[in-house]
Amino acid sequence: MSMGAIYPWQQNNWARLQELRKRPPNGILFKGIKGIGKLDLAIKFGQSLLCQHPDESGFACGKCPSCHWFGQGSHPDYRLLQPEVLSLEGEETETGKKPSKQISVDQVRGLADFVSMSAHQGGGRVVVIHPAEAMNANAANALLKNLEEPPQGLLFILVSHKPQQLLPTILSRCLPFALSAPDAASATRWLAQQGVKNPDAALAFSGFAPLQAVQLEKQLGSEEREKLLRAVRQPAALDVFALAEALQKTEQVLVVQWLQQWSYDLSSMKQAGKLRYHPGEEAAIKKLVEPVAPLNLARLQKHLQTAKREAQHTLNPKLFFESLLFAYRQMMLE
Repeated sequence: MSMGAIYPWQQNNWARLQELRKRPPNGILFKGIKGIGKLDLAIKFGQSLLCQHPDESGFACGKCPSCHWFGQGSHPDYRLLQPEVLSLEGEETETGKKPSKQISVDQVRGLADFVSMSAHQGGGRVVVIHPAEAMNANAANALLKNLEEPPQGLLFILVSHKPQQLLPTILSRCLPFALSAPDAASATRWLAQQGVKNPDAALAFSGFAPLQAVQLEKQLGSEEREKLLRAVRQPAALDVFALAEALQKTEQVLVVQWLQQWSYDLSSMKQAGKLRYHPGEEAAIKKLVEPVAPLNLARLQKHLQTAKREAQHTLNPKLFFESLLFAYRQMMLE
């Protein structure tokens, strides 16, 4: 396996991890925004620690028995704990229940035998937990016992998009390892290689998370988003009822997110003269926010935060969109 085994923006992270190999801690916390490849890096690092003949850059060889087991998902010295909903990827559980979004205490207790045994190959052992904030309180406390009295040669790699939600006691037992956001140049190059048509716009739209950008590209050019953005540029001419009608089959949370990105850029333009999510629209947005009071833009963002919570539970999408668009029009024209 070559250097291409990690994302191009992770080369510095990989080099830092090689330093850690010399004196590995008991726990590492990979943290950073969602969609930059933290889990992939954690798995690659775990694979390289278990490999019998890593190359000079520290990458797994891909050929030894250990790499062979790893490739088949049956390595006796490796475990990945994640919520059912991620393991099943859209399948229903056997009982027809919705798969859980939490990492349960049973999953963590299920590690007991693994933790107490010695490594099959006499080397290290690795447990990856992703996302760590999905552990419920009981699961987190059960994990803490293992982190407090770690067995020899066992490394826990916790991957987290929201480390502030983890128990302070868990944070204090793990070495923090922050993954920086990708640099735009290597991320857009990579997106172009993945066949993303407009990599600059897709990267900005995803909040600079390339893995999200690949999934979001379909939305980026979507007719509904285009309709919404055309309409919100001209609040005075905004036909609330027609637009709510046109959007009613679109997922509510999605529409709120599009509006949140739009309102973020309105505020950002007003305060700092910069845009994040809508590159190339400086002139239009600058003109739009000139007459609007900064306080109204702040109120709009707050209103959308509340709306995002409500969007999960609304029964009537059309009414929901109508009230959302009325609020937008009012705050932009007051």
